[in-house]
Amino acid sequence: MLYKRRFAYFLINTGAVSPATLFCAMPLPPDPNIPMITPNDTALQHGPRPLPLFLSMLWQQTENDPETRQFALKGLRRYQQVQRQSFNTRPPHFVAGERAAILHISSEGTTPKAPIVLVASLVNPAHILDLGGGMSLGAYLAGRGHDVWLVDWGAPSPEDADMGLGAHVEKLLLPLIAQLDRPPILLGYCLGGTLAIAAAQLCGARALATIATPWDFCAYPDDSRGDIATLWAQHRGACEHLGMVPMEVLQSGFWNLDPERTIRKYAAYARFPEGSAAADAFVTVEDWANEGAPLTLQVGCDLFEKLYQANETASNRWCVGGEVISPGALTCPTLSVASTTDRIVPAAASPVLDEHRELSLGHVGMIVSRRAPEMLWQPLSDWIARHEREP
Repeated sequence: MLYKRRFAYFLINTGAVSPATLFCAMPLPPDPNIPMITPNDTALQHGPRPLPLFLSMLWQQTENDPETRQFALKGLRRYQQVQRQSFNTRPPHFVAGERAAILHISSEGTTPKAPIVLVASLVNPAHILDLGGGMSLGAYLAGRGHDVWLVDWGAPSPEDADMGLGAHVEKLLLPLIAQLDRPPILLGYCLGGTLAIAAAQLCGARALATIATPWDFCAYPDDSRGDIATLWAQHRGACEHLGMVPMEVLQSGFWNLDPERTIRKYAAYARFPEGSAAADAFVTVEDWANEGAPLTLQVGCDLFEKLYQANETASNRWCVGGEVISPGALTCPTLSVASTTDRIVPAAASPVLDEHRELSLGHVGMIVSRRAPEMLWQPLSDWIARHEREP
């Protein structure tokens, strides 16, 4: 895509990376022990995005650890060349809107129930909530008899540059919800939970649950907020030039939260037996983490300036649809679920809702780890069941 090429030029012109580094970021030479496969069987980009930054970080983190460096590079090569399993999870039924859609995952049973609308973050694709390979929260909830839908935000165009977080709720999410036949139970993940709080207040949702959702941005460590402010200051000019925020900008921020873990997970992947459940799960989740449409420029401004810097949400200054959005204004049953080991959204940053539960599974692990069904999926299904049936 053109914006990726322009972003690469920006990295060179600002000195963030050298042309040689970008050259070195090309896929690693084939490993004779791993068979070559066609491009149709591989990820859109063979390696983490942005790959130059990943390689630089790998070199720094393993400077005094040659064994980890060797295995991390081996894991990276293996990830670049491994054959992907094809999961066809796009449901045949959906409600379409201007750019977004609500995909109908499944519904079992005939008893009238409120639709369960899963609201994913704008960062990375929505299918994290409906992954294949036995890692689908959406499929699990549908299998428990819930009427499950998933918001697909679609990809923004340059004409959407002025569409901020509030506009995503007003212009995309609320019109979709209005087409459902009953008031929904909204289940928001990460930034999707922040948007779901606004939607629940404006549409009169039947209930609301948030998972790993940021609300009080002052609860982030000072050094993390400082790093995020620096990241935005470095890249805002390029984003304004592009008219959007490439996902690589946010990805680099996520990596900086725990660079050692970012590298060591690739070293660990190199040791997984070929064809094992752990190896397949790594590729599935890592492919998701390296995908994603860019954010609109205004979403970037709202996220970095209004939320991370100004904390408009927790200070009751975030307005959507002419209303100040506040969890305290919600009249429906609400639940907040957080993780004490979440490095992306600290548990203390969660919204204050009627009920609050804490786990220890990490940001993505809450959704797709092998312990997620027992620790989150089933309790969440039980909570939904208490509120979904019509009187």
